[in-house]
Amino acid sequence: MKFILLFCLLSIGLYAQENAYNLEESSNKLYNFAEFTATDKPELSIEEVLNSDLEFTPLASDNHSIGFTSQSFWTRFKLFNPDSESKTYYLQTARPITDIADLYQISKNGIEKFSSGDQIPFNERQVEHRETIFKITLPANTTQQFYLHLASDGETINIPLDIYSEFDFWVMNYKQQLFLGLFYGLLFLAGVIYLFFYTSLKEKTFLYYGLYVFSIALMQGALDGLIFQYVFPKGGFINSRAVMIAALASNFFLLKYCEYFLKVKQRTPKIYSVFKGIYIFIAALFVMVFLSEKTLELTYPIANLNGLISLVFILATLFIIRYKKIKIDPYFSIGIFFLVIGLLGFVMNNLSLLPNNFYTLNSAKFGSGFEVIFLSLSMTNLIKRLRMEKEKSQVLALKKSEEISKLKTYFMSNMSHELRTPINAIMGIAENQLETNKSNTSRKNFEIIKNASLSLLSSVNDILDFEKIEKKELKLRSEEFNPSVVLNQISSNWKLEAEKKGLTYAFEMDYNIPTRVKGDKERFVQIINNILNNAIKFTIKGGVHLKLSCTQQPNDLSRFSFVVSDTGVGMSDDMKENMFDSFNQMKHDNKRQFGGIGLGMTIAKYLVELFNGTISIESSEGKGTKVFVELPLEVISKPKEESFLNVSQKDPLKVLVVEDNVMNQMIMRKLLGSSEHINFAVAQNGQEALEILKKDVYDVVLMDLQMPVMDGYEATKIIRSGTLGQVIGEIPIIAVTADAMQETRQRVLDIGMNDYMTKPVNKDLLMEKINYCCKPKLQIA
Repeated sequence: MKFILLFCLLSIGLYAQENAYNLEESSNKLYNFAEFTATDKPELSIEEVLNSDLEFTPLASDNHSIGFTSQSFWTRFKLFNPDSESKTYYLQTARPITDIADLYQISKNGIEKFSSGDQIPFNERQVEHRETIFKITLPANTTQQFYLHLASDGETINIPLDIYSEFDFWVMNYKQQLFLGLFYGLLFLAGVIYLFFYTSLKEKTFLYYGLYVFSIALMQGALDGLIFQYVFPKGGFINSRAVMIAALASNFFLLKYCEYFLKVKQRTPKIYSVFKGIYIFIAALFVMVFLSEKTLELTYPIANLNGLISLVFILATLFIIRYKKIKIDPYFSIGIFFLVIGLLGFVMNNLSLLPNNFYTLNSAKFGSGFEVIFLSLSMTNLIKRLRMEKEKSQVLALKKSEEISKLKTYFMSNMSHELRTPINAIMGIAENQLETNKSNTSRKNFEIIKNASLSLLSSVNDILDFEKIEKKELKLRSEEFNPSVVLNQISSNWKLEAEKKGLTYAFEMDYNIPTRVKGDKERFVQIINNILNNAIKFTIKGGVHLKLSCTQQPNDLSRFSFVVSDTGVGMSDDMKENMFDSFNQMKHDNKRQFGGIGLGMTIAKYLVELFNGTISIESSEGKGTKVFVELPLEVISKPKEESFLNVSQKDPLKVLVVEDNVMNQMIMRKLLGSSEHINFAVAQNGQEALEILKKDVYDVVLMDLQMPVMDGYEATKIIRSGTLGQVIGEIPIIAVTADAMQETRQRVLDIGMNDYMTKPVNKDLLMEKINYCCKPKLQIA
């Protein structure tokens, strides 16, 4: 009898050990030793489960899938440690997004509870890991019972039971980290790159693709427990819905991306209406996510089915477009194929239609990874196509721009010529009459004519200068001049203008002003003229004051500091901000009262900056304005040689004037005839000038550019070619033209002319240029 009792106890012990899993010796996996049960009572305690008559069923696989459910599940298994030392194991179970995951270890000392799941703060998990991990310590020579409690809010529940030794767990963990690092790194890189392309190209295909990639990353991050670990470690409302939010977003952005990439709206309007219907359905699901726990539970299976329908619909759209014989990028088709296969596996696994294994569990990652690679290749082709289209449009735009620029230059050149030619005649006659006529009445009339011509010429110059400024072609020239003489001339002219308006005018000049400086005399004068013009124009009563002080600086520089103050209408703060804007006069209500086109101060500021100077304004409305200008100029210590035209010469200088306009011929005759040291002849065009040069010797040629029969360009080229002989080929040629364009100046210098000046012709400047060009001959004589 004792033998029979001993045999029964031994059999019971062996049976208990046979039902317990031994990691070191068991050939099967842990799930073969486990069984589970379901209950609609999530509040059941472990004590109630132990004392209940719940029916447990063996697990069917190593990653047993329950499907979408809101029930609670209890799984039980035993672990056996036959060794004389305690063992430490890591149990990996449930999906990272499982709401409740509690492990109970039952021993003779009682019941010990370990918690995980994403409804508790992350730092309260037994093992702070993104996965559902439990650390189990088995005492030596013991068999212990374990109960695992899992519950969710309607999401899929899986019951994997993967147990590892401590070493194997960390090896597996590092491999997972490497895989996830590559996967998320790829998604992040693709998303950033294509959003960057969107900011550059403004093509919505790139926007939706970048957002789709980021939403896929967010969804996978939520499924992998990374959102809970790093973004919402306290759990809560948003964390429990993060998967659905990201999944619906990825569904929406994938459809929008396909819509724009395939141009669904333009190619298949009927299909586009179905797209809009799916968008509305996705929006409804999004609302359901936040309504209640019950609607959230319903959303999980519906959203997965909607994802499947969307993929099938994208494939159908591809077939329809191909049926219409519209070419589709092959990489796009391959990428969508991988996405469909991956997400199909993922959704079917969620619906328990596929078995659980490494490939089905990670099918979405594999599909998304390959899809991102191939869709990126298709996007590269799109970029290439957009670049080619853009380059083509840029070539056309550039061609049109060049044509417009040429037409604009041609128009400006001709406008300059057509306006300056009569102005030259008018001013020439007026200046001649002012020199010879002694009648005060007549002189007053001619003074009016001269000033009106100067005003018109100033407007023409402003327009031409503004065109040069726009093209960044306005450059400064360098020449020596006496600033005090120039400033006194400017001041005298504006004093007359001020007195005509009944204004007082004062000019205060520093006695330390240098006698000679180096710079662009014309632009120097233009800056002061533009500022004084504004001061007198906008002053109704009171006066204008010009003050100059000079400060010596190192490197032979002198800083000219101008202050132009007036008692005019002044400016508000808003007007001061726009003072240097082009055509600013058009923006003001007083443009009819004061006139002007609003370019004077714009040009003045640009010129001041070319001089490396500064300009600023102080003004109050109704209290006048002060303009401060500082210009650094190089001081020339060596005095300039006296002009040979003022010295008695043995032989008069012979000048050939090539000019077709009768009025301009008359002006040149008056200017040159006023000097007893100059003899001159006049040619009607370039051809006539060549014939004259063959018959007689001249010291300098004053060449117009636009003439009939042969223009000045062609005549100069023939002269410089040497076909008329070396002496004629080296004769100084000065362009005297009404074309004030920078391109014209550069062109005449490039073909071999010695100098260039514009009409109206200034007598002093003309004599100075003739003097400069004929210096070598004078020294030889």
